[in-house]
Amino acid sequence: MCPYAHDAPDGATLAVRIHPGARKNAVTGIHDHAIKISLTTPPIDGRANQALIDFLSNRLHLPKARITLLTGQTSRSKLLRIAGKSAADIQAALDPTVLA
Repeated sequence: MCPYAHDAPDGATLAVRIHPGARKNAVTGIHDHAIKISLTTPPIDGRANQALIDFLSNRLHLPKARITLLTGQTSRSKLLRIAGKSAADIQAALDPTVLA
C-alpha cells in the first residue's frame, strides 16, 4: 500500500511535503506519509503551489486542470486531488526509489 497516495472516486488523493527554493525540481523521498518534492520556485505569492502543479502535471502526464490543491495553501504539507489516475498510477510515476 502506498503511504502517500490513496484511491478516491474518479481519481486519487496525494499527500505532498514540498521543499521550495531547492536547487532542482525532483522527488526526493517520503516524509511522514507524504511524498517529498523539491522545487526551485520560492514560496512567494503561491508560485510554489503552481510550480508543484506544473511538476506533477508533467510527471503524471495529465492536464494541470486535473490537479487540485485541497489543503495546505500556505503550508509545506499539502493534499492534492488527482483526477483520472489511481493511487497505483501515481506511485509508479513518483516512486522515489525508482527516480533516484
